Amino acid sequence: MPPGSVVFVGEGSPEPVTVRVTDYADGQLDEATIDPAHIPPRYRAPETTSWFHVTGVHNVDVIQQLGDFFGLHLLVQEDIANTHQRPKLEVFDDHLYVVVKRLDVDPSGTNIRAEQVSLIVGDSYVLSFQESSAEPFNAVRNRIRNGRGRIRTAGADYLAYALLDVIVDQYFVALDALGTRTEALEDDILENPSPKTQEELNELRRDLVFMRRMTWPVRDLLAHLERIDSPLWHEDTRPFVRDVYDHAVQVIDLVESMRDVVNGLTDLYMTSLSNRMNEIMKVLTIIGTIFIPLTFIAGIYGMNFAHMPELQYPYAYPIALGVMAIIAGLLLLYFRRKEWI
Repeated sequence: MPPGSVVFVGEGSPEPVTVRVTDYADGQLDEATIDPAHIPPRYRAPETTSWFHVTGVHNVDVIQQLGDFFGLHLLVQEDIANTHQRPKLEVFDDHLYVVVKRLDVDPSGTNIRAEQVSLIVGDSYVLSFQESSAEPFNAVRNRIRNGRGRIRTAGADYLAYALLDVIVDQYFVALDALGTRTEALEDDILENPSPKTQEELNELRRDLVFMRRMTWPVRDLLAHLERIDSPLWHEDTRPFVRDVYDHAVQVIDLVESMRDVVNGLTDLYMTSLSNRMNEIMKVLTIIGTIFIPLTFIAGIYGMNFAHMPELQYPYAYPIALGVMAIIAGLLLLYFRRKEWI
């Protein structure tokens, strides 16, 4: 299809697409769920900041309706509908387009899912598109409702910063879940390594590679956003973006450190298996060493020669068993004194 064709690419969702608007200013707040085909013109007024939050991008009609209302570039609309985008920043004359990946961890902490979030930053509005109906930005919404901080008096660029800050902070939640799994795996490796432990190590390594791939471009995006030369991004917001950038760098450093830890756990797992195999071989060797002289005695008296004086002796059998027991006992005592067992 030609460039600019708005086609949904990703996992479909049975949930309907919703558009929530939070229109606010200092001392003013209006929240509503609207029909994107009939957007009230007041939401484009420069006196207030309007936040359009869209849950679900599988309905391309909604994207096109919002794109027509705000004059979004066709390539931007195409990228919003394609959920396989790499985190990036694109600068246009009348709006900025930001793509980031939000990480979500299930309650068990064993599954990390990435969700694409697209942000459109205009002069007095912000559009945010996410794939699911989750509510990752409730903290920002509550700050707007309660008027905490400077978010009511700052512009659309500050709202975009607040949303990016929430997304980066959620990376630490995913890191905490991975850290918990790493500690549990370390205990398993030290106590009872098993083939299941190897599978969990491989899954943890894949999750870390996945997280690195999702978070590494965010650092470059924030660095670009801090230095951007655009009237849509005010100078007062740059220090806050720099703070988020520092958090992103910290996330990447933690991911790299955790990857080194997992590589160390893999070496520890192989060492534990080797030590366990050595213990098994030591036990088998001791058992074999004990039975070698016993087998020798049994072999001697198992030969069917006609003239063997001991065969005619009435106590030959208990004496042979006693000699075998004494030899076995002496060997066990010797192994214990050598601290082999």
